[in-house]
Parts: sequence; C-alpha cells; structure tokens
Amino acid sequence: MNLRFLIIPISLFILSCGDSHEDKQKTIPSQIEHEVYIKVLGIAQDGGMPHINNPSEFKDVATNVRTKELVVSLGLIDREQQKKYLFDATPDMPQQLHMLDEAISTNTIIDGVFLTHAHMGHYTGLMHFGREAMGSKTIPVYAMPKMKKFLETNGPWSQLVDLNNIMIHPIQGDRVITLSRKLKITPFLVPHRDEFSETVGYRIEGPEKTALFIPDINKWSVWETSIVEEVKKVDYAFIDATFFSEGEIPRPMSEVPHPFIDETTALFSEENKAIKSKVIFIHFNHSNPALYPKNSKRVALEEEGYRFAHQGAIFGL
Repeated sequence: MNLRFLIIPISLFILSCGDSHEDKQKTIPSQIEHEVYIKVLGIAQDGGMPHINNPSEFKDVATNVRTKELVVSLGLIDREQQKKYLFDATPDMPQQLHMLDEAISTNTIIDGVFLTHAHMGHYTGLMHFGREAMGSKTIPVYAMPKMKKFLETNGPWSQLVDLNNIMIHPIQGDRVITLSRKLKITPFLVPHRDEFSETVGYRIEGPEKTALFIPDINKWSVWETSIVEEVKKVDYAFIDATFFSEGEIPRPMSEVPHPFIDETTALFSEENKAIKSKVIFIHFNHSNPALYPKNSKRVALEEEGYRFAHQGAIFGL
C-alpha cells in the first residue's frame, strides 16, 4: 500500500463487496500524511461476512464474487508518539493488529484496547492475548465498570487478568482520557442490550478533527441524546448500520434492536449535504444490501452525501 493519500469524497469510501480485490485496493491510501488518524479495520456486524450457516456467501468469497469483511474495529494511530490503539477486540483481532502493524510498526503490538461492550464481536478477540496464543504482558484494556467486572469474574477472561496478559484501565462515562497532547478519548453511555456490561460509544478527538464511534445502539428514539446534534459537533460519525430496513432477516427484528439505515437517514432528511457527509455507516449485518456498492438504495444515499465505511479507509484527525 504505497499510494499518496487523497481526499476523494466518494471513491475513498467505496466498499468493494461484489468488486474485485484489485479494484478495492485502488481506493485505499497508505502513504499517510496525517500525524494522527483513524484506520478502518473491519465493517461487519459481530458474525462477520461470510456468515455462519450461509454456504452461498462462503462460495461467493471463494470465487471472488464478494469480499470477506472483518468484524467492526477502528485503529487509531499517533505517529508523533509512535502509539497505536484499537477500538474493540473482535474475533478477527489478529489480522486487524497485523494491519495496524503494517501502518506503524513499533515495539508494542498495541498500546491500548478500548472496549464498547460485552457482545461477541466486540471483546472476544482478547482471547488471543492469552497463554494459548500470544501470552502477552499487561496489554492496556480500557473498560467501563460492568465490563471490567465481567472480565475479572468470568472465565476464560479472568485468566487474562490473573496472568497479567491484560491490565484493565477503568474508565467512566463522559470522563476524558488524555492519551497525548494531540489525542483525547471520551466514552459515553448508549442504550443497548446490556446483558453482561454497559455499552458505550467513543468520542475521539485529534489535533484538528473529531470522530464519533457508535457501532451498537438500540433505536435512536430511546437515547436521550439527539444523534443529529451529536453528528453536527464532529467531523466523522461512524454509526450503527446493522440493518437497512424492517423485514431484512427472517426473525422478529425487535429481538436485535438497531437503528435501520432508513430510520437514520429519515432523521437527517432536513439536513444539508455537508452534515449528511459526516455520517459514515458501519457495522453491517451480512444481510444488509448496503454491503453491495452498486445497490441502488446505497447509491442514492451516497448521492445525498452519506458515506459507507470500507476496510482500510483512512480518516485524518
């Protein structure tokens, strides 16, 4: 990856399901000019794509009809400090950490992991720090109180703590974490299915720009905060796009409440293109037609300004 970084509003963010691997690579910049930046390391919902019990998806990936998509994660890189951070530890974490190492190789595999919540796709990658794999020492893991307790009191995660494979750094909602003079992180609570832990999104503040990361949330209407107003305050908003619309999967969708893409766009319908372009959809279920770049509904939304994350995309902070 040695292309000079260019800000190209649409082509930079085109996701390449259904396109060739070579076409996808053309959209991914790699000679980075930013001192601090976000790199998208995965865009799929917890189950990934291809998805379990979907042989046609595995066939499509094997025959290059579609591209394998890793589970949602963001990498955060501070070149001045030679530090790199990970948002969520997915089942695909080994590959995602390798992608980060390709971006910036340092003496540590990772300088911190920020967890959003205790659902399958967002923390289970921690297992790779254990004695069966890396056997790491004191990897910093940032976790909210219930998430911290969950890791400390439930195996096999408790073994990571007992063996000092990870070192949990407790965090609190709306309290700023200063990583460097150019980089601040703020967690904030969001409503979700909190069976084992609370759920948070993150505000990521760089020297020039700011991003939101909300990969999982229940319907926007049950959040006491306006997503429209929050998006207006930042430069990038990576937000939950698990499903496109009602009826997408053959089960009651109330069991897995997420804001549908068409519900989110309805909230922004009166906003101008500049505001809509701050929205970067992420966390796509394998059923979501927005995974296809040429899908007519997705194309129409891109024409309005909305963007769709793809693996490898760079966002300068």
